[in-house]
Amino acid sequence: MKTAQKYLDQLVQDNVLRRIEQGGQTLYCVDQLMATYREVASLQREHDRESLTDALESMRNKITEWNATYDVETPGELRGSIADLEGADEIARRREISSEWEHLADRIPVVQAALNEYDWADERDSLPA
Repeated sequence: MKTAQKYLDQLVQDNVLRRIEQGGQTLYCVDQLMATYREVASLQREHDRESLTDALESMRNKITEWNATYDVETPGELRGSIADLEGADEIARRREISSEWEHLADRIPVVQAALNEYDWADERDSLPA
């Protein structure tokens, strides 16, 4: 147990995990803020500005298309529309689109952050150590 605790403490110190005290117990969870920062940095290093812009545009276009096709504003509304359907294929299709929509809604702010700070990050990466 001491070895596991040592690794957990190191992961907390490295901002990979967060330690939460709750009801007399110590819980650990992923540090979402730091995970997002790492993801933004990874996007900036692995993709140029144009490909990130294209990806953002593509994600937004898909959502706009789903808005128009299904006359809904959110993935939750699309899931709710399943109650009025009988066809298994259409139900499965709407479930799949709802899941993809939720995923894209989570990704858009990350890609936006990567684009918003692209010049700043590029400048920092090019500074000599």
